[in-house]
Amino acid sequence: MTQQRGVNSLQFNQDQSCFCCAMETGVRIYNVEPLMEKGHLDHEQVGSVGLCSMLHRSNLLAIVGGGVNPKFSEISGGSVKSCKKRRRCSHRDYAVLIWDDARESRDPKDKLVLEFTFTKPVLAVRMRHDKIIIVLKNRIYVYSFPDNPVKLFEFDTRDNPKGLCDLCPSLEKQLLLFPGHKCGSLQLVDLSNTKPGTSSAPFTINAHQSEIACVALNQPGSVAASASRKGTLIRLFDTTTRDKLVELRRGTDPATLYCINFSHDSSFLCASSDKGTVHIFALKDTKLNRRSALARVGKVGPVIGQYVDSQWSLASFTVPAECACICAFGKNTSKNVNSVIAICVDGTFHKYVFTPDGNCNREAFDVYLDICDDDDF
Repeated sequence: MTQQRGVNSLQFNQDQSCFCCAMETGVRIYNVEPLMEKGHLDHEQVGSVGLCSMLHRSNLLAIVGGGVNPKFSEISGGSVKSCKKRRRCSHRDYAVLIWDDARESRDPKDKLVLEFTFTKPVLAVRMRHDKIIIVLKNRIYVYSFPDNPVKLFEFDTRDNPKGLCDLCPSLEKQLLLFPGHKCGSLQLVDLSNTKPGTSSAPFTINAHQSEIACVALNQPGSVAASASRKGTLIRLFDTTTRDKLVELRRGTDPATLYCINFSHDSSFLCASSDKGTVHIFALKDTKLNRRSALARVGKVGPVIGQYVDSQWSLASFTVPAECACICAFGKNTSKNVNSVIAICVDGTFHKYVFTPDGNCNREAFDVYLDICDDDDF
């Protein structure tokens, strides 16, 4: 994610009701609706931060050092331990630190309760109520969490420089999604059916012909979505049967997708890219999506057939061009009015409402980096 205004990365929590902002000046936590800052960790407490991940709305945060001046940059070579003894090193992004904001202490180090250290950079962190997932370039580690963490699984992966991974937050399903060994493939692992300490073979889905660039699971874990580096198509798959459910077309020009997210009831999907456009697709009633005018002509040649068969977004809106952003669905205001939130690394907050007929209008705009702290999170 391209850095602007000192923002190194952005991430929603598990139900998209909050987002965390990892910055050169520390960490800031925001409530989405209404938009307000719920807490922050300043540079003196945590230094510059490359990644930050929330566990729902709890007091626990996962922090990975990064940027120009990280405060904690320890390494001990692939271990988990309490944050009492550590040695300094230059590998600032090799450790995941767990911050417990509920601990009362003036010394920031007392609030760092756990550290997970590795011999290679940490690229992503995902959490659920009972597990933490840590993604390296060629390996994914799964630990029990948060009490007395134990390594449960590790999975070798194809080169995954963006740390692509998604974890189902549902209590009923423990699905983990990440790029497969074969170019353009996805791997699905049901962590509840995998015996700890074993390297169970994940289910494979052949999703694309080129490298995977973006992945997402819906809230129940029943549907997986993915896009390739080409960025023109988003494909959805049933996580049980592995069958392709639908193919959605973002556009015809290549693009880098930043984010894919499902609505809470899986009726819609949104996606953001470096084209500066956030696209919204209907999933429950796919007739709402636009289709090529050629679809009414009937049978067409193989060259244009691929465009005719795809479904195009029912609505879209723009954010600052080439400004990396994450997107998610907001609270429903009525049965026929839905909203999408876009959070950009330039510090801007965008909220658009849309209707089933494709009408899309801006409802709110703000600069979240200029908002003051409202309360402790």
